[in-house]
Amino acid sequence: MSIVYPENNNKEAGNMAPRLRQDLISDPVHAARVARERLQQEGELPCGYLRDEIEASWRRSLDAGLTNSSQSQQLIDEVNDLKGFRQQHELLIHAAMPEIEQLAHQFGDQGLIMLANADARILALEGSDDIITPSRQLALRQGVSWSETHRGTNAIGTAVIERRPILINEEEHFLDTVSHFSCTSSPLIDASGQLIGVLDLTRIGRNSQPQDTLGVVQLAARSIEGRLFAGQYQNQIVLAFHTRQQYLRSAWQGLVALDEEGRLLAINEQGCQLLGRSREQIVNRTLDELVGEKIGVLLNTCMRQRIASLQTRAGELFCELLQFPKRLTGLAPNLKPGTAPAADRQPRPLECFAAGEPRLQRSMTMAVKALDQDIPVLLSGETGSGKEVAAQALHRTSARAGEPFVAVNCAAIPEGLIESELFGYREGAFTGSRKGGMVGRFQQANGGTLFLDEIGDMPLSLQARLLRVLQERKVAPLGGAEEVVLDIALIGATHRNLKQMVAEGSFREDLYYRLNGVCVRLPALRERSDFKGLCERLLSQLGRSEVGIEPQLLQQLSEYHWPGNVRQLEMVLKVALAFMEPEETRLSEDHLSDEFLDELVHAPAPCGTLQETQEALIRQALEQQQGNVTAAATELGISRATLYRRMKSLGLA
Repeated sequence: MSIVYPENNNKEAGNMAPRLRQDLISDPVHAARVARERLQQEGELPCGYLRDEIEASWRRSLDAGLTNSSQSQQLIDEVNDLKGFRQQHELLIHAAMPEIEQLAHQFGDQGLIMLANADARILALEGSDDIITPSRQLALRQGVSWSETHRGTNAIGTAVIERRPILINEEEHFLDTVSHFSCTSSPLIDASGQLIGVLDLTRIGRNSQPQDTLGVVQLAARSIEGRLFAGQYQNQIVLAFHTRQQYLRSAWQGLVALDEEGRLLAINEQGCQLLGRSREQIVNRTLDELVGEKIGVLLNTCMRQRIASLQTRAGELFCELLQFPKRLTGLAPNLKPGTAPAADRQPRPLECFAAGEPRLQRSMTMAVKALDQDIPVLLSGETGSGKEVAAQALHRTSARAGEPFVAVNCAAIPEGLIESELFGYREGAFTGSRKGGMVGRFQQANGGTLFLDEIGDMPLSLQARLLRVLQERKVAPLGGAEEVVLDIALIGATHRNLKQMVAEGSFREDLYYRLNGVCVRLPALRERSDFKGLCERLLSQLGRSEVGIEPQLLQQLSEYHWPGNVRQLEMVLKVALAFMEPEETRLSEDHLSDEFLDELVHAPAPCGTLQETQEALIRQALEQQQGNVTAAATELGISRATLYRRMKSLGLA
């Protein structure tokens, strides 16, 4: 590429900038390299070589006293009390972990997924150990600041300043030491409009599909914001809305929290954009003032029809009731006390979850009966196989459907925080505790269902206390002497072999039998026979039931090995829907990211016949259970007699 260098006088440089930008726009990384060379040679940053936001960031980096050659180790600013730092941001970490895990599964072998706070200080990171270990030399670790002041232009620090999604490719970074990375960040904004953090995907080498990556990170950031919004206003009415009905229940929906008088307490960023007003113009006004509809009328419409349509000055809005506190039942005359609103009820939730899989349907039906008799249920299955979705379906079908459903991911909570998270604490129980203390997850679930996900990852030291709580059905918060009586249904879940962990001494045997009342094995996606129906249900849950999948693509997807199971399939569909044009009604290869499409096309062909697959599964189960046929049958989700018959037909008897 031929580079034209502007002269050093500002007037001529300003005149040359547009032509230079046109010459270099096709390769901004090369342009950044030239800008770096000129800065080092002349001591002054030339105009017109960098994208506007990158040039502004480079100038801020220079103002902070940095040079391109500043060494990473000399710029480290990190917290002394890492445990206390994480405790301060525990709600953000917990809300972000599901998306971080999903991105790590999708991109973790190529880079790092990081979560930072509003000061650009890293809270959490996931990815391949092959990448994390050498990255520590560059201070890519928890507690380290990646603000522009300390690290120059970088996606995390620059997103904090710009407050918008940003991609920084290789040499667009200010420091030479990090110029081999490509980073994509999206800010996280809370219900009051405050910046609370940044989600980042950092990869080695140039990002050749910047828009795809930016879309995926933005999608994950919006999901985290929605989860935080719901958690912050869990005792208020929460409505979702959008100008297009198909975008309800998506990461792009508007969210509002209202009190019983219909006054808006909070609104998310998407909501402000959809209404075309600032947060200051919306918050503290009544629903009637904003959209001309009284709260009671709107709630009743949502409960009868699920989705209500409103005509406003901003155009037509489609609304759906997401949350309706039990204490406000009197607001909706048509809603009987003690029943859940329509938005919280799914027709035949077990059938929706297990349709097309008779064995799974039978197991789930048995599990509901067990829950209603206060018998705990244990869900086993690979990561991403839908354990939390199954738990929610069980709860909504049980006698406790109108009561709280509280989920805890035991693997996502730092070991030092699990006890306070589960059992709560009184004010002053430990250094850094919140004013007023915190109600634990057990008490939050009182009267309803507690879902302990990845129970196999709970530290052995805490298993004894959990066992005592389950036996006595009482819990005492940390720092408090009084015990609270519990009335909860319990669902546990794990991707591990708990029986093997018991044998190895890493999981308590008495706790295992306390949790394992009825065991339900969730099949991996590659084992399911209802792939087409599952895709249709997922599209419906994503608010796009009218969308179909091209037959050729559906065939390719059904033959893919899906290492991330249903969770991976859901993310693939989410991304594909985000790339559809409004007039399109079918998903095709054009809507898949290049990275996943390459993996799909080059995926190994399915090997073996159905009989060979069945034989392999049976052999695997028998090996895991040391030849115990009864235990193997339980693992496979079939009766012992059925397993004996299949073993005989396969010559395994």
